[in-house]
Amino acid sequence: MTGSAGPAIGTRVIDTLAGLRPLAPFFCLYVTFGATLGFLSGGAPLILRARGVELAEVGLLQLINLPVGLTFLWAPLLDRLRLPFLSHRIGWIAAAQAASVLLLVVLSLGETWPLLALLALAIAACACVATMDIALEALVVETVPAERRAFVASAKLCGASLGGILGVGVLVGSYDSLGWRGAALTCAALDALCLLPILGCGEARPRGAAGSRAGEDTEPWSGSLARLRRLAGRVLVLGAYFAASYLVAGPNTLALLDLGASLGQVGALTGTVLPAVNLVMALAAGWLAARFGTVRLILAGALGVLASGGLMVVACAGRMADLGIAAAVLSFVAGGFLGVPVFNMIYRWAQGPRPATDYALLFGAAFFAAMPLRVTAPALAGWIGWPGYFAATLPLYAAAVAWLAVAVSRTLRADGAAR
Repeated sequence: MTGSAGPAIGTRVIDTLAGLRPLAPFFCLYVTFGATLGFLSGGAPLILRARGVELAEVGLLQLINLPVGLTFLWAPLLDRLRLPFLSHRIGWIAAAQAASVLLLVVLSLGETWPLLALLALAIAACACVATMDIALEALVVETVPAERRAFVASAKLCGASLGGILGVGVLVGSYDSLGWRGAALTCAALDALCLLPILGCGEARPRGAAGSRAGEDTEPWSGSLARLRRLAGRVLVLGAYFAASYLVAGPNTLALLDLGASLGQVGALTGTVLPAVNLVMALAAGWLAARFGTVRLILAGALGVLASGGLMVVACAGRMADLGIAAAVLSFVAGGFLGVPVFNMIYRWAQGPRPATDYALLFGAAFFAAMPLRVTAPALAGWIGWPGYFAATLPLYAAAVAWLAVAVSRTLRADGAAR
């Protein structure tokens, strides 16, 4: 028995690594997504707030993320047009990623340029990264079997979390030694290196390609608005969830700064603890969903987020920074339960003849719908105070997650009936 245990374990390890190898190109690109957005939009609000910039002005920096919510405007091009090199989806991935590398290199030269010029370059770079993302998600929907998409969702969140550690925790944390040029060039080099694995992959024929092409032939190219009419209900569900999630958890770190936590503490939470927690939760969420069920996992995570919001109310009312930090960490852990099931459901809902467009609508349009609240949330907190702000967000979050759980439950029941 003992003698055979070693080879058996070795075989299981080899089989596990072989199963994970196809996820490596996806993981690498998600690392660049998290690192680039983390570097461009994750550290700046904290640094500026620590320098005394008003909360309302800090909120305007959320505009850097605007392209993530607008990808549905150009997603139909990614579905319809094929670039004259590589395969369909991988060609768009390579073009968008190469453009983001170029923009980061240009950005590295502009340390003393006007703020509006730097903001425009940052938004353009984010647009390229967001375009890469929807092309990659379309590749997932078309080529990855439904039963394996949860693993891709885990790879997505793991990669984005590691990217967040690099983009915020490392690049921003090392800003004093790297400087603006060094940090931007390091991010550009990371984006270039992480593109290489996908270039070596062949793009398989889309699953159900015949049906998809037929569907495209019978449906005129009427753009994203026509698709939006079909997906409006699900976009609203996701938009409410994304908005409520940001309202209750997004401004936590700004609140901690106002409670007296140091920039180093808050930077460590944002750049290291948060992505590390997300990394662990992304690895565990697939097993947890299989063990307890997707809807139960969503509700369990939501209860934890609500508890963390309650603790933030107490922490802000009592000016207790340590309790606020504990509440923020609880929010990270509880929110981590929801990432894999939510993105796995988006993959299900994007299944169709135009996956790039549908994914851009389901994620991008929902993100865009939440953008006004993301921009105004700090100003609202400054107006009513942090205790009142967090108290007001809790019922909104509870209602949004309940709506999401109902939509997910209906989809799972429909999938079961279809089988």
